[in-house]
Amino acid sequence: MKILFKIIPWFFVALFGSEIIAVFFAPKKDGAMHTREFARLPVVMNGRVQPFDSVGRNTLLQIRSTGDVPLEEVPSWKFWHHPKKLKSTDWLLEVLFKPESADERPIFLIHHPDLLAELNLQDKGVKKSLLRYYTFNQLKPVLAEIGKQGDQARQVDEKLRNPFQKQVVKLENAVGLYVMMKSAIRPPGWDDLEAELNTFEQDIPGGVKAVLARDSGQPYDKVVFERFGAPLSELLELSKDPNAGQSFPLVVPPSNPSQNRDAWNSVAQAIVESVREGKIPAPVKYLAALGTAYSTGKTDAFNTAVADYKAWFEQNDFAPEVKKGRNEFFFNDTKAFLHSMIIYICAFILACLSLLFLSLVPLVGEIFRRSSFYIIALAFVVHTFGLGFRMYLEGRPPVTNLYSSAIFIGWGAVIFGLVLERVYKLGLGNVVASFAGFVTLLIAHNLAIGGDTMEMMRAVLDTNFWLATHVVVVTLGYASTFVAGFLAILYIFLGLLTPILRQKISARDASALAASAAPGGVPAAVVTAAVMKTQAGKIDVGQALSKMVYAILCFATLFSFTGTVLGGIWADQSWGRFWGWDPKENGALMIVLWNALVLHARWGGLVRERGIMNLAVFGNILTSFSWFGVNMLGVGLHSYGFMDAAFNWLMAFVGSQLVIIGLGLLPLNFWRSYRSAAVPPPIPGMSPEPQTT
Repeated sequence: MKILFKIIPWFFVALFGSEIIAVFFAPKKDGAMHTREFARLPVVMNGRVQPFDSVGRNTLLQIRSTGDVPLEEVPSWKFWHHPKKLKSTDWLLEVLFKPESADERPIFLIHHPDLLAELNLQDKGVKKSLLRYYTFNQLKPVLAEIGKQGDQARQVDEKLRNPFQKQVVKLENAVGLYVMMKSAIRPPGWDDLEAELNTFEQDIPGGVKAVLARDSGQPYDKVVFERFGAPLSELLELSKDPNAGQSFPLVVPPSNPSQNRDAWNSVAQAIVESVREGKIPAPVKYLAALGTAYSTGKTDAFNTAVADYKAWFEQNDFAPEVKKGRNEFFFNDTKAFLHSMIIYICAFILACLSLLFLSLVPLVGEIFRRSSFYIIALAFVVHTFGLGFRMYLEGRPPVTNLYSSAIFIGWGAVIFGLVLERVYKLGLGNVVASFAGFVTLLIAHNLAIGGDTMEMMRAVLDTNFWLATHVVVVTLGYASTFVAGFLAILYIFLGLLTPILRQKISARDASALAASAAPGGVPAAVVTAAVMKTQAGKIDVGQALSKMVYAILCFATLFSFTGTVLGGIWADQSWGRFWGWDPKENGALMIVLWNALVLHARWGGLVRERGIMNLAVFGNILTSFSWFGVNMLGVGLHSYGFMDAAFNWLMAFVGSQLVIIGLGLLPLNFWRSYRSAAVPPPIPGMSPEPQTT
């Protein structure tokens, strides 16, 4: 038993650790066609340098709400079968250079029945549960109708649109983004990009001469004029305002990076500007070569073009951009937050099992508790790596938007949970740490559906000092308030459903019992006497939870107050006033006042164990509103836009917290921990506290 007691927790660490090592360190070979090398090449989109992999991933997330395209349909009940998928980079290559294949991929999500009926698409598309996905070719006949319906929907204020209008606008945006990406490198009608580009370059001298002659009223070669003028007009149309909305991908770097490093162009703009010089830029030729090779399936030509383009970057002092592309591709490829989330949910299951068994079979419960603690620590290391690597890529502190705030809040909550578990060793900190880590990363995963999570900062927010002070401190206030609320929820459910709250049980007791049960261990009578001796004056589980919540709320009040004051100083520097009763400011103030109220109520004896727990649960509502809700009000300087899905989930969360508070207010005779008949016989070495009312 001693061997199992020591080995099993490390078995879980080895199991999950080997998977992490395989993901992060095992070499991943490219296929015959080096698409992974293409995925690492840098490009500018949304105002920042990123790899083609991020462009494909973020675009697909905005259109399909997934990071890849399934290539086969698998029934939902076959959860063990993983369908073959088209990676985001491979999908992007199809869109850019092989649109006839991309047009057959089911990527457009439509689920509103009225819109399906309006577009006559009810019996078409790929159905996944209640969702339906359609190809571009299926939508082609109704593109005009989609545009018409979209224009009508946009005339209604965003907050007043009904579900039909919101679905139409989203579909129109998705179609527009897809069409734009199709022409990002290959102009429409240029089937053989490399050949068309060479022809255009050869026609530049004669074409320019014909245009000048025609404009001056002199005789000109009409054949050359038509052959050169038609594609030039097309390119001029495509090159108009390529940076509009910071959404069009700029794939051609400047010819002289030392003078104007940020002046990246679209392919169309670069070709138009090359007319004056009479020569097409080398990057455009490399892109044309790899595009033609991909569309015709010439593997060697594609690999050569990718290698040549990469060499051109390095020879022309674009090594930082190449490094940025490779690093971000590694970050995307490893998916650190996804793997952390998986480990957290497994740790949560083990933590729940530890609570179940600690009072029934202490040895088994202690094994589960240690196993959970160890793999939470492993998940935290991966979580920290992802957070730190993301900071390195952005060159920013950890919190810059809602997505990163969810990651950081989870990170802070896991720290609090691990510290609590290290101090009390009851399994309660494990439950809080694993649950908070999983839920916050799940929230971040869904927030990423909106597209690029590393977008450029707004000018007023573009200061690393205040992002590293005000934002980090106030976010730690959110995290600690949530931890207190989750501990309170744990108290309520344990009290209602189990007898554990009034029992004096600790991990040390379980370890002692495990030692006494092991062959050759200390005699049970000696261990029992020693454990009973240490029980004198020891608090029970309920009291321990109460102390945890009180201590965490002290930290929450300190962080929230300090962060709010720092935010006021930043506001004074940015907007000329310390306080303006902005909704975000009001939300931060509510958290400070509520935490202070809870601490004073407990200190003054106005509430006791159950009272502080119910107040802490209500703190979850205030914190969720301040963190997330005020951003969707559509007013104030901190508004990030209304999101239907986020609002619905927020309301569901608020409703769940109100239900939990209602359960916490039930009379004591409904609480199993307070019913003497429900308390099991004491385990040797562990005596339940006398019942109180």
